[in-house]
Amino acid sequence: MRIVLLESYYGGSHKAWADGYRAFSRHDIDLLTLPAQFWKWRMQGAAISFARLLNGRPDLVLASSMIDLSIFRALTRERLADVPVAMYFHENQLSYPQNQRQNHGWRYGFINYVSALCADANCFNSQYHLDDFLAQLPRMLKHFGDYKELATIDEIRDKSSVLPLGIDLRRLDAHFSDSDSSGPPLILWNHRWQYDKDPETFIQSMIELAQAGYDFELAITGESFGEAPNCFDRAQQHLGDRIVQLGYLESFADYARLLWRADYVVSSAWQEFFGVSVCEAVYCGCTPILPDRLNYPDLLTAELKPACLYQRGRLTAQLRHHLDSRVKVDTSALREKIARFDWRRQAPRYDAFMEQLAARHRSRRGRNRSR
Repeated sequence: MRIVLLESYYGGSHKAWADGYRAFSRHDIDLLTLPAQFWKWRMQGAAISFARLLNGRPDLVLASSMIDLSIFRALTRERLADVPVAMYFHENQLSYPQNQRQNHGWRYGFINYVSALCADANCFNSQYHLDDFLAQLPRMLKHFGDYKELATIDEIRDKSSVLPLGIDLRRLDAHFSDSDSSGPPLILWNHRWQYDKDPETFIQSMIELAQAGYDFELAITGESFGEAPNCFDRAQQHLGDRIVQLGYLESFADYARLLWRADYVVSSAWQEFFGVSVCEAVYCGCTPILPDRLNYPDLLTAELKPACLYQRGRLTAQLRHHLDSRVKVDTSALREKIARFDWRRQAPRYDAFMEQLAARHRSRRGRNRSR
């Protein structure tokens, strides 16, 4: 098949996902992309740009979630009326608390809602994400005055399923090296430098550990968009001699070597629908220290949950437990669980899903014509 993939925020994990599927799919994947900037305008205007840029008639359209799919389908109705369209949800705007703080109201969540409603199929990157999206829809629809259209939630549920994110994990293998376990443990934080990842809690925990006399090194990576939270300045002030890396690593090789070197990967996020950076670190042997919320519990094996999940306010205590014992956690079974997300396993699942969607669409179109 010829599949056109629409990615309006072509950067970071969105770019890696689009490039990965194109590289490992047995189908012809044509990418239509826009730069990863001006996310609010992408949500509202990308559909207009894509409708203009689209050439020819594909067999299927796969659209990433930062787009108003209803506008795209309206503008391409004459060319693509009989072409199935799938929506892939990396994240959703219904769950972002900053949308409410910044007086966006339900504007961007509503775009996600109507996009899911008019797609032929919706794919979510985790079961947690799918459940969260469906749970948030009544909150938004009940907010309006009348004609709340709650029955549409079931319509969306019936055409939604989980298609886990693909990650090119095996390319990390080329940079494997045995780490020197004689030095202090290296704690890694490899997330976006934004408030929904709650770096404040993490930095404060690191300061508390340092003040308590614990010996450790610290690596803080991840991309920064716009103004970074000021807690990273405090990290330099209080933890400067412990920090071996501060800031985004442009070189993948350098990033991969850091993952293999690290002992622990930590998250304090309040917003995470999958957890790519944690998966990469776990694949490289890091012990995860994660909040008991979001998609994180589903990433772990049952045996490791007591040691690796912490309750709210317990991050420092969880880390103290590990640093006190210095007993290395066996993460081999967890690594194998994470390895299933590698594109070499996921791409055939994606291809089969797209083929089945196209076949159902052809069959339905044939039945309609025969009436």
